[in-house]
Amino acid sequence: MSEEEKRIQSPYDEFKKQFVKNKLAILGMLFIIVLFIVAFVFWAFSLWNLHFPYNPSATSLAAKLAPPSLVHPFGTDQLGRDVLTRMLHGARVSLLVGFVAVGISVFLGILVGSLAGFFGGWVESLLMRFVDVVISFPSFFLILTVVALLKPSFWNVMIVIGLTGWTGTARFVRAEFLSLKERDFIQAAHALGAKSGRIIFFHMLPNALAPVLISATLGIAGAILTEAGLSFLGFGVQPPEPTWGNILAEGRLYIFDAWWLTVFPGFAILFTVLAFNLFGEGLRDALDPRLKT
Repeated sequence: MSEEEKRIQSPYDEFKKQFVKNKLAILGMLFIIVLFIVAFVFWAFSLWNLHFPYNPSATSLAAKLAPPSLVHPFGTDQLGRDVLTRMLHGARVSLLVGFVAVGISVFLGILVGSLAGFFGGWVESLLMRFVDVVISFPSFFLILTVVALLKPSFWNVMIVIGLTGWTGTARFVRAEFLSLKERDFIQAAHALGAKSGRIIFFHMLPNALAPVLISATLGIAGAILTEAGLSFLGFGVQPPEPTWGNILAEGRLYIFDAWWLTVFPGFAILFTVLAFNLFGEGLRDALDPRLKT
């Protein structure tokens, strides 16, 4: 490729070129895509009351704690339920919790960070001191306390994780806005009489979304881990709704007799979180011009 062709490459072409070089990021992206397909297919099955390979709630005491076999590839639990089926249905819960929680946190983080970075002064001081107060609390124990005070449920878990995970995004957005508002194109917009709302949403925010996207990708992994931890402790999504966390919680009582109840859901959480982290790191490397050679 000539020097002239390199200069006229679009930002998308440059991003794609950098991202494709990262094989681990592509592997993580492919794993996430497969997980999405699995979650969507089994969600559709549940809507049509179809059960494959088994009904996730069907019990069979005659088959309880059966080890992995051709009939039950991941074995069965203490009630004879197929572990593989329950994990496939649990993928939907983990992904939904991750994306909804991160959606809430990204919205709040963008709102607080953009206002603080754009207006500065007492607005920035007030908002960022509030951010410091929220950060000072251990996040998991804060989530655990709030969920314990409320009724543990699917929606409560998502909302609480989202309401406690926005501070990092707020700091990223504020830092980007502080840098952007001194740029020539922002000064030109001010000189032309553009209103603050237009400058924030049409000029500054689109240029500040790269670190937000990276933070959101990594935040999904954190939200999945948090949901699994809450479900493991009994404060998350409640049985009989299958999640990877409550499958682990049920399996801890049989850890020496039925290892498959902890190993398989544990690896599912490990690989999912690792895939999101690898994908997020790949996005960071491709989007951050300081890391390009």
